[in-house]
Amino acid sequence: MHQIDLSLTKEITKVEGAATLDVVVKAGKVEKCRFAVTEYKRFYTQAMRGKPYKTVPQLLARICGTCSNAHLMCSIEACEHALGITPSRQTQILKKLTMYGLNIRDHALHLYLFSLPDMYGKDSFLSFDENDPEQHEILHDAFAIKGAGNFLSIIIAGRSVHALHPTIGGWLHFPKDEEIKEAIAKLKEVRFAVLRTIERFAKCDWHFDRKTHFMALTANPFSFLEGTIISDTGLNISEADFKDHLEHVVIPYSEASGYTFDGQSYMVGALARINLAKDSLHDNTKKDAAAALTRFPSTNIFDNNLAQAIELLHCVDHSIELLETEKFMAEEIVKPTRVSGIGVGVIEAPRGTLYHKVEINEQGNIVEGEIVVPTGQNQINIEQDMARLVEELLPQNPPQEKIQLELEKLIRAYDPCMSCASHFLKLNIAKVSA
Repeated sequence: MHQIDLSLTKEITKVEGAATLDVVVKAGKVEKCRFAVTEYKRFYTQAMRGKPYKTVPQLLARICGTCSNAHLMCSIEACEHALGITPSRQTQILKKLTMYGLNIRDHALHLYLFSLPDMYGKDSFLSFDENDPEQHEILHDAFAIKGAGNFLSIIIAGRSVHALHPTIGGWLHFPKDEEIKEAIAKLKEVRFAVLRTIERFAKCDWHFDRKTHFMALTANPFSFLEGTIISDTGLNISEADFKDHLEHVVIPYSEASGYTFDGQSYMVGALARINLAKDSLHDNTKKDAAAALTRFPSTNIFDNNLAQAIELLHCVDHSIELLETEKFMAEEIVKPTRVSGIGVGVIEAPRGTLYHKVEINEQGNIVEGEIVVPTGQNQINIEQDMARLVEELLPQNPPQEKIQLELEKLIRAYDPCMSCASHFLKLNIAKVSA
């Protein structure tokens, strides 16, 4: 019988933000396996109370510098639902393009800077050799894809992070014809690099299967903004009912909250989206990624990387179509139809399902708010996967460095975002009489 003892505590690198893993094995059995978000709490759910609702989307965008535009879109949607605002068709298209720019930039960041170095046995992206033809192409593709996403975000939303143009009820500035033409050219050029990205991750032979559940906001056509929430168990619910199925789990050693969905652990993110909605992808994406799409639905957690690569192609393809077929004109901001209300926004951020809820009073101020982020929802699943992976590795009698690397690769496959996950706060103040 395998009788290894192991104590491993390690800060995770090549992820957004700060996190640690903590594993203890005694006599060949996993006694402790923890994934902890170690970012400081930043009090956003408390700080939004009392703020005018018009200021809240930009405030909440500051939760994260990586996926800030996802928080911006979700907060705007929650406020619009609370105030009875129905955005125009053009505004919805601009929102979609904002999310496409975000996903192109963000998926490229994760795939190339965080995951690909492990595939090539390198410590960091900076270790790639630009004098080697293959590695030179990788470096070029990474910056080209990320640059195209940044440019699309800038012309549509004003900035690639903390966007300036989206607002509650509409848009403040509209792209110019010459900017659109340049964006189309950049996206068409970078499409070849995206196809190479899919090929690179389709050839990756990393494998880890553990039965879990998948959940995502889905629509047909494929969307990061619209639809209903479905799961692989057959559940189909509205955005407003999403929170009714979540159970908050306190994780005392982590700065993030955990969640179960109908009492079970689950996974959100690109793997869940492609598993549940691959048939609704853009036609050009389905055609050129057909071979890779045969892998889905997949229970291999490492296929989250491949799913992100496929989403890159969808974002490029649909962005090109929208930019070529739509004409953007200045239009008025849609006004609220009521002065107060409760609103829920649910979108698919790069890392999975994002939930914002706001309650607005008659003075136009936030009474209360709630935010549930993808990394918090994935935390329990990540821990369960880690424990299972260690148990699978132990019979091979690997060195500690091997176990550590494999656990880090698995965590990175989820693409967790610690900044988003660490904002939770419930503040109770008891006043004691003198």
